[in-house]
Amino acid sequence: MTGNVLLVGAGPGDPELLTLKAVRAIQQATVLLVDDLVGDEVIALADPAARVVYVGKRGGCLSTPQSFILRLMVAEARNGERVVRLKGGDPFIFGRGGEELDHLRTHGIDASVVNGITAGLAAANALGVALTHRDHAQGVVLVTGHARTGGEATDWRALAATARQARLTLVIYMGISGVAELQSELLTGLPGDTPVALVQDASLPSQRCVTTRLANLAATVQAQHIGSPAVIIVGEVAHAASLPEALPSWTAAARAQG
Repeated sequence: MTGNVLLVGAGPGDPELLTLKAVRAIQQATVLLVDDLVGDEVIALADPAARVVYVGKRGGCLSTPQSFILRLMVAEARNGERVVRLKGGDPFIFGRGGEELDHLRTHGIDASVVNGITAGLAAANALGVALTHRDHAQGVVLVTGHARTGGEATDWRALAATARQARLTLVIYMGISGVAELQSELLTGLPGDTPVALVQDASLPSQRCVTTRLANLAATVQAQHIGSPAVIIVGEVAHAASLPEALPSWTAAARAQG
């Protein structure tokens, strides 16, 4: 008897942000293939008898090859297992869910997706910011700062010009490692005083939120020791960020540089 595979979004980290459908899927799984950013509290929802396989993938670190993960999902399903591929955020937002779903269906495996809250939305919530606040933005663009190996890089200059003209909020995932180049490219189309917000570990107890201006972005990341995973929000909506008193509204680095 052939099993099935569910690609399940574990959300940004806080287990209370899981959907009911995701919780049921985790509890009923016999095999869980777990991404690096999925927390222990989420994994603890699984049946103790379930087999948990860690298949972490994080930029700049030793990662499980995607080809291995694809083969493993197919093999476990053909062995009759109820497989949950547990991913941080949402499987269809920079989570390779599309290519995994295509692969499973090509091999005749029953597969479907359970959506999760993506980190960009959790980051905006942490800041008290509406990404499409009608006073500040006409739309929002979710974009990765980490191009696929061998793939075409994002045209940040064109995106910046479009964002200014169309009043768009940019929500940038995986942009910390290349933040200096990112800043330089965006400044070709956006003013230096464009508000920017950074959220590291959105929704987790370790969450950190910092606001600055585009001209000071790279310096702020360095001065505040912002690391991955973090989301960068660029646009006028970031000016309305409402941060807890314990966190800086404008960083010392941003103030020092004007």
